[in-house]
Amino acid sequence: MEKIEVENLTKDYGFGRGVFDVTFSVKSGEVFGFLGPNGAGKSTTIRHLMGFSKPDTGKTKILGLESFNNYYKFMDKVGYLPGEIALPTGLTGFEFIDMMKKLKGVKSDEWLNHLIKLFELDATGETKRMSLGVKRKLAIVTAFMNDPDILILDEPTSGLDFEMQHVFIDFIKEEKQRGKTILLSSHIFSEVDATCDRIAIIKDGKIVSIFNADDLKHATNKIYEVIFYSENDIKEFLKNSKNNTKFNIVDIQSKKVVVNVDDKNINYLIEKLSKFKIVDFVHNKETLEDYFMKYYKEDKNFGGAL
Repeated sequence: MEKIEVENLTKDYGFGRGVFDVTFSVKSGEVFGFLGPNGAGKSTTIRHLMGFSKPDTGKTKILGLESFNNYYKFMDKVGYLPGEIALPTGLTGFEFIDMMKKLKGVKSDEWLNHLIKLFELDATGETKRMSLGVKRKLAIVTAFMNDPDILILDEPTSGLDFEMQHVFIDFIKEEKQRGKTILLSSHIFSEVDATCDRIAIIKDGKIVSIFNADDLKHATNKIYEVIFYSENDIKEFLKNSKNNTKFNIVDIQSKKVVVNVDDKNINYLIEKLSKFKIVDFVHNKETLEDYFMKYYKEDKNFGGAL
């Protein structure tokens, strides 16, 4: 059963800004990664899912209910963590927690206290004077305090230190084991790679790829770097490989050749290479970042956005 659905969502703010014909769904018990740089359309999509904005066209649904007109019907079943934290002023962290407990109908403090301890939250200070990291911890605790079935997380580790980022990733893995349905929007490859079952890549407001995380990790198509002993060896290998159809040469650098080959043809490649003196033969495993950058490599200014 799909607990989260986005169907042909379009919201056009003009000048190429917005989201365009975005479609994906998240099944019960699945962690779905929504990967893209800042400004790609992740937060816009999530705001529509939460019912904060009305689509120009298309639909967003949670638990089968159209979001914009029915958000109040599913809010008690959803833990939402926004990308930008805006807390009310004039309250301490604990006063804010008490306020959220009443709004969410939390009767027991057992799970709440577990979260406070897990994320090492000091909620004694005023929200206005809290650091970004403490504000993020407070937002995490209050988003999850009622132990919701569905988690919608927009850049959840922004502002957390390195150690606490790992605590959060382990927490998400545990929530997955407990059967939670999770949409994780992020630009951090490591947290998406560590937690997600399926991943969507968004670029300029459009989904450019949706794939199973395991398919990338266990792909049969491999990249190898081969370093030859001499330039003469590499020239002969290239000459002998001209008409072959079982592997592709994707790059040549001095005495190094980069070869793309399917697992079923690896013995054929090794047989060809065995006729030459080889210094090194290395498998270059394609990472999530490598795959992602195929869609962004032409963007000259991309490095500062991610």
